[in-house]
Amino acid sequence: MIDTHCHLEMTPFEGETDAVINRAHEAGVKTMVTIGSSPQSIEKAAALTQHYASVYAAIGIHPHDARLFTPEIYCQIKDLTANKKVVAIGETGLDYHYKHSPVDVQREVFIKHIELAKQTNMPVIIHSREASDDVVSIIKSENISSGVLHCFSGDQQMADAVLAAGLYISISGVVTFKNAAALRAVVSTIPDDYLLVETDAPYLAPTPYRGKRNEPAYVTHTARTIAEIRGVSYEDIDRITSLNANRLFGLETTLPEGQIAYKIRNSLYLNITNRCTNVCTFCVRYQTDFVKGHNLRLSREPSEAEIIESIGTNPAAFDEVVFCGYGEPLMRLDAVISVSRWIKNHGGRVRINTNGLACVIHKRNILPELSGLVDCISISLNAQDSSTYQRLSHPPFDGAYEAVLKFIAGAKGIIPEVTATVVDAPGVDVEKCREIALSLGASFRLRHLDIVG
Repeated sequence: MIDTHCHLEMTPFEGETDAVINRAHEAGVKTMVTIGSSPQSIEKAAALTQHYASVYAAIGIHPHDARLFTPEIYCQIKDLTANKKVVAIGETGLDYHYKHSPVDVQREVFIKHIELAKQTNMPVIIHSREASDDVVSIIKSENISSGVLHCFSGDQQMADAVLAAGLYISISGVVTFKNAAALRAVVSTIPDDYLLVETDAPYLAPTPYRGKRNEPAYVTHTARTIAEIRGVSYEDIDRITSLNANRLFGLETTLPEGQIAYKIRNSLYLNITNRCTNVCTFCVRYQTDFVKGHNLRLSREPSEAEIIESIGTNPAAFDEVVFCGYGEPLMRLDAVISVSRWIKNHGGRVRINTNGLACVIHKRNILPELSGLVDCISISLNAQDSSTYQRLSHPPFDGAYEAVLKFIAGAKGIIPEVTATVVDAPGVDVEKCREIALSLGASFRLRHLDIVG
């Protein structure tokens, strides 16, 4: 877990920094980014990075103190970026709640921070309070492409605008408060690849510490709430947000290697090939190497023995073992059959996620070969008619859509649970797809665009 925004250099932590950092480590918080945000604190924040291996820093002037910003401070911040553990500029931005600094001065200083971030090739940490329209306007006009909206408290419209700019959104302990229903709704929609977590310590302690001094160890409570909102595990949020923090701030230069087996919630997914017949316009494999923080880009296809080794000795420990990954698993039919037989012999449950073209690929009806080995199969219907399917999935075969329909119908009676799925991509008639699925004897599931895993 990485606390991407705290203020360890502030007075409430004086004399207790060692203890606070130790408690963070004991709670599983590996790394902290402390934010120097005033003329008095930027040197302190940078100095902390030299005393603690797990502490990095961002430096800038908070909009409250924008009136104090001078050319000398600008140069001081620029000089401090020579410290390799200073990883961002900020926090900067706009705060119209208190207006401790005039609004026009805040805007001017915000833009100066952006210019410095571009010069130093660093991300910007942005503060926004009751100033969403102006913050979004400056993000667009200044073409900010690397940064984070920290302690996000905006609405869905602001979140969409921030994400469209390619910025991250960081969630604080506010999401745990009883009156944060609107924020929780937004949190449920943030794509995995743009989600961060923070404390903003010593402020905004999460439930059950609300009203007390916050500290980095408490970020775990925020993460657990986010996991609950998003229907995943705490470990999933830990992995996702840590990867994102490493990407944004460059905390670790080595990213995880491509994985064969990867866990999401209590399901184990098997990534046995990156090959696929189709080139679906909505497929995440063309956007990123990662799903839920797992790298799925394989350097080579694993052997059957390697796949089984990656599962471990007890497949029954998982709710299900799913052939999925970044390709079409049934392109490796023999491996799927062999590994499925091993899983079933060891008490596990097997699911296959497929594009439904295996019979065309192998030029025979392969469904009987899966009998008794597969408990559930999810088949990508993708569209309500052939022309829409061709536009969205770009299959290399003639009659591909009709082959998918035949595969769905044929799976019924051979595999206990058959589900047809569609993604709510432009042009997809979801209700018509639902009717088609049910008419073929399958259940139906809607998958949301850009949400995977």
